[in-house]
Amino acid sequence: MKRYDVTALGELLIDFTENGVSGQGNVLYEANPGGAPCNVLSMLSGLGRKTAFIGKVGRDIFGNRLKSALEEVGIDTCGLVVDEDVRTTLAFVETLPDGDRNFSFYRNPGADMMLREGELAEELLKNTKLFHFGTLSMTHEGVREATKKAVQTARESGALISFDPNLRPPLWQSLDEAREQTAYGFSQCDVLKISDNEIQWFSGEEDFDKGIRKLREEYPIPLILLSMGKSGSRAYYQDLCVEAPPFLQEHTIETTGAGDTFCACCLHYVLQHGLDRLDRDILSEMLTFANGAASIITTRKGALRVMPSVREVEALIGRT
Repeated sequence: MKRYDVTALGELLIDFTENGVSGQGNVLYEANPGGAPCNVLSMLSGLGRKTAFIGKVGRDIFGNRLKSALEEVGIDTCGLVVDEDVRTTLAFVETLPDGDRNFSFYRNPGADMMLREGELAEELLKNTKLFHFGTLSMTHEGVREATKKAVQTARESGALISFDPNLRPPLWQSLDEAREQTAYGFSQCDVLKISDNEIQWFSGEEDFDKGIRKLREEYPIPLILLSMGKSGSRAYYQDLCVEAPPFLQEHTIETTGAGDTFCACCLHYVLQHGLDRLDRDILSEMLTFANGAASIITTRKGALRVMPSVREVEALIGRT
């Protein structure tokens, strides 16, 4: 028996999100704990899953607060390295009128990109049912080696592998390098969560179905989850393509964490049903629940500390 349901590796950082204007007319920022992998783990913890995180923060004010935030939401931090010699990564998030975001990262270097292969908690990787990662831990050579070692260790121990590209172009030296490392993720994963703009970027196809078909011809990924923002989501599994509509909110604030929340809910269903026994009904139920949870998070500032409960998601679904 594996001790953990899901272990994730990647960035843990502070998202400074806009939160009003001061009396002098200056934008006010709220320091929210964030980072896509930990957002995923937070939602999974709320769904009753045993989770753990592997990454690095600085031994500074922000690093200490991030460690406490993970522990607060039930994420095991035994794989979190606290480093005195580097500073915790920061991101400033500009919210656009439609709720989308622009990011400015303070990460040259940031602690998350300084994780090294020798710092991996290998026993943790050997004791997880599913391992989740993205591309932000592959933007630089040292942390890239650590990520690939973690994937290899988890896979050799029988874990399912989940991947979310979570493309952030400003963090890459070139988009060609981003494409190469994204392709590595495709080649390793059993479950892929990808957004509409990411499949268009990678495949060169405007039509999502054509893009997914092109991707599957080269990478036989068992389950592909496509998030389409205000257009809902799709799941591609064997010869099935299942689509679920979105839950549009009147009071959407921002979309930070929506894709991570969606991903976490889908992984919860994968852990519950396995990858060999999915059908149209299960996939439809999975997408509906995941869309509902993602919709709720768009009405809240930040993500990691404010994930929706099962009761909240079920209440939203029941009202429609």
